[in-house]
Amino acid sequence: MSKVKPIPGGVPVVMPMLVCRDVAAEIDFCKTTFGAVELVRRPGPDGNVAHAALAIGGAMIMIEGEWPSLSSRTPQSDGSSPVVIYVYVEDVDAVIQRAVAGGARVLLPVKNQFWGDRTGRIIDPSGHVWTISTRIEETSSAERQERWSTTVKS
Repeated sequence: MSKVKPIPGGVPVVMPMLVCRDVAAEIDFCKTTFGAVELVRRPGPDGNVAHAALAIGGAMIMIEGEWPSLSSRTPQSDGSSPVVIYVYVEDVDAVIQRAVAGGARVLLPVKNQFWGDRTGRIIDPSGHVWTISTRIEETSSAERQERWSTTVKS
């Protein structure tokens, strides 16, 4: 009898699960915006997509439909989500443009940050909040502290 691995091979130990009313639409948004690769797609009893697993770069996320038997619900559409997904990409400006073209709303416009990233924040059509970043400069701890002090005083 073979021993089953408690953590499946090739699966990260921590994986966000985004609950959505329209799983297929969230899959399409992630593919178009982030170049996500669909790994798994499962239908629910009604035939609509109920579950999916996607790869974005070296990470994975799950997209899940709302289930009456579970208390997890889709987020509010006002950007007040207590969870923000931080994603590094090659070109933050291009990704934000694709996100907006796909129905996202900009919460924080793209700008250079004191720690060396260029970032923007969006809310996707399902209500999930994403901070999207590109590293533009390597900074030391001392540089970040100095810049933070200057930023706070401004």
